[in-house]
Amino acid sequence: MTRPKETSYYQTLPLSTDLALRRRYMVVDEPIPGNLRFGLLLEILDLVAEKTALNYVNRFYPDARVVTAAIDNIFVRHAADVTRDIVFHARINHVGRSSLEIGIRVEQPGDPTNHIASCYFTMVARSGMGEGAVSVTLPPLEYLDETEQARAKKALSGRDEYRQQQALLTEPPSREEYEMLAALHKAQEEPGFSGLLAGRLVADAWERMYPEQENVPQKIFGGYLIRRAYELSAICSELVAPDRSIVAAVNRINFFHPVRMGDKLHFTSRVVYTSGSFVCVEASIERLSLDRTSKALSNSCLFTFVNVDRELVHQPVPAIYPATYVEDASYLAAHRSYQSIVRHHAII
Repeated sequence: MTRPKETSYYQTLPLSTDLALRRRYMVVDEPIPGNLRFGLLLEILDLVAEKTALNYVNRFYPDARVVTAAIDNIFVRHAADVTRDIVFHARINHVGRSSLEIGIRVEQPGDPTNHIASCYFTMVARSGMGEGAVSVTLPPLEYLDETEQARAKKALSGRDEYRQQQALLTEPPSREEYEMLAALHKAQEEPGFSGLLAGRLVADAWERMYPEQENVPQKIFGGYLIRRAYELSAICSELVAPDRSIVAAVNRINFFHPVRMGDKLHFTSRVVYTSGSFVCVEASIERLSLDRTSKALSNSCLFTFVNVDRELVHQPVPAIYPATYVEDASYLAAHRSYQSIVRHHAII
């Protein structure tokens, strides 16, 4: 049997020496902190997770492939320095019947080491093409030491935690939450109200999928889709953030339906919640097949941004005001998600 440490995979972005690569990863052509295109980092993370999983799966099924099923929460611990190399340390923490959980640590080596983020991907092993593709059964890993056992246990508990979080999101408002929403609606009835209405804080884009976006045969690369959703959401966050908006966290992303060449995608981003210096943007990707007979939600996610000045000092953002039931539901879901982040994680 294979131990988790035997599944390790490493990849380095040589930003310190490859000046052309460094420029590609810059947001602006200025020497400011945190000047890194996070959307491109999401693409690399998906590729690293795929390669790590595939190295294991192909030992037993040489022709099998893996697809991304979900990306767990990503919390940005420290802003990345675009002039330093970025190293991705990946390892399989747990293997289920046909699924694999990949843990990835993103850091910049040196003195001091800069821990950018840690994240977890759920990949599924598949065999065959198109409608005939089926999941394959994988041999389990062997967890011998306490660290391996703890990571495997965390992978399993993470699934339960996600189910609990989803159940919480559908719970009716508490008294405190009801009063919060009621105050937001009452403010809109005051004479001279000039607050930001949530319904107006929307950005969207359409895009056709072409062969260069494919990764596995007949499937569009999931990392590309998430990058595009993130980039539109970052632009959308600037409708509220008056200074500089940078990513603080990515909530769990689910991949509901595969996207194929020729599909037309509708990317929609909405500012759904603000608090202090933070802005939460809800993003969705809806696919429309080439023959227009099939329409489905491909992905949904929630990005949390923080408004900062040039030195990454937090700056306040204005409140936003939901006006409909749907906007109330999105505001409340983002509020609960944000509170969970505050309780359990220290983000930028």
